[in-house]
Amino acid sequence: MSVRIKSTGVSRAGDSHSIVEHTARAAKQSLQRAGIRSDQVGLLINAGIFRDSNIMEPAVSALIQKAAGIGLEYAKDDPRTFSFDLMNGAISVLNAVQVATSVLETGSAEHVLIVSGDTHPSMTRYIADDEFPYATSGAALLLERTDEPVGFGTVHSVKGEGTPAVEGYLDTTTMGNQGRGVITVVREPGFEDRLLEVAVDAARRALAESDHASLGEIALIASTPAPEFPAKLATALGIDQRSVHTPDLRYGDPHTAALTAAYDLAVADDKLADYRQVLFVAAGAGPAAAAVLYRLPVLVGAPA
Repeated sequence: MSVRIKSTGVSRAGDSHSIVEHTARAAKQSLQRAGIRSDQVGLLINAGIFRDSNIMEPAVSALIQKAAGIGLEYAKDDPRTFSFDLMNGAISVLNAVQVATSVLETGSAEHVLIVSGDTHPSMTRYIADDEFPYATSGAALLLERTDEPVGFGTVHSVKGEGTPAVEGYLDTTTMGNQGRGVITVVREPGFEDRLLEVAVDAARRALAESDHASLGEIALIASTPAPEFPAKLATALGIDQRSVHTPDLRYGDPHTAALTAAYDLAVADDKLADYRQVLFVAAGAGPAAAAVLYRLPVLVGAPA
């Protein structure tokens, strides 16, 4: 048994700066593309970090679930949808894949929906800048179990030494009465090199379990703490630059939505047809990184 991607969805920019709204739209899109009902989603995991108005309670996953209309049936014997937030910086989505795999292996859920994305807590902007380097966008990754020889392998995680390299926090000593709309993001000097170091380590661990005959069989999708980060990672791994696929970076780094958005775009553009596997690599605060190989279905472009 393995776990494969059933469909994806992406929402960005437009008429809203709410991450609840964007991830809910992405969730609805993924269900529509997959042709399944909302009551077939047994678990929703929100892997986003920066949220509307810095809200902490209730869990943002519950707000997204409500906005997407998933699991809102309350009559006796109606199907239930459990949801929770999983926050581990830019690698949250791959951690969520680990959790989803464990849940789907038990057979207790038919589908698991992983949503991700970030916004500035002021909800007044969607374009990244030096102060807040993340673009507003939401993404959804719908997973299901399969007995076919496709899907995710083992997620490999690496934690670096020393300071976090990247961190985001609410500075309670200076926020005054503006705490709902401010956030501090710090990127230490040399942060990109430190993220690259752990990303290479995690990626090599994932590649070590692969049966590939050539790196030409593998497409690379990586997080985007800097626009050139995936290309630098490819160079370090010996992967051809033409095999690197990135999300839409016009507005900045999609952060937790980057992996799903890049996969969604690559499938939409039919860019994965020549590959047998996708190497997903995420790196962020910690510094920490995670990597996993995804064996592609024959008809990768059909549902997503």
